[in-house]
Amino acid sequence: MILAAALSMLEVHAAWVLVAAFVISLAYQLWRATAKAGSNEHDSMHNFVTKVLALYVLASIVIGLLFAGVPGAAWVGLVFSVVFILVSIFYYNPVYMCTRDTSLIAWAEDLTYTGLLFVAAFLLFYEVAGLSLG
Repeated sequence: MILAAALSMLEVHAAWVLVAAFVISLAYQLWRATAKAGSNEHDSMHNFVTKVLALYVLASIVIGLLFAGVPGAAWVGLVFSVVFILVSIFYYNPVYMCTRDTSLIAWAEDLTYTGLLFVAAFLLFYEVAGLSLG
C-alpha cells in the first residue's frame, strides 16, 4: 500500500491544470476522429483508439497520482509535462498539424494545450524545488 504524503497545493493546482489541458485535448481529438474522419491519415477513430487514447490513459494516471498526494508524484508529473511539451513542439506540430487542414480552432487548441502543460510544469518545478508562490 502506498502511503499518501501531505497534499501540496502546488500539486493540486498542477493536477487541475493538467485536467483542463487533457479535457480540451481529448474533446478536440475526438472531434477530429469523428467529424474530420478520413480527411488525412491521422483523423480516424482507428488512429484515435490505437495511438492517441494511450496518452489520455497515461495522463489520467499522472493526474490521479497528483490528486492522491503519492510521494514522488510531483516528479512524475514534472517529467510527464516536460516530455509532452517536447512531444507537442517537436512531433505533434510538424507531423500532425502540418498534414491536417488546420484552422484557427486547431491552432488555438494546440497553443492552449501546450501552454497549460508549461503552467503545470512550472507549478511542479516549484514543488520539487521546495519553493512556493507566496
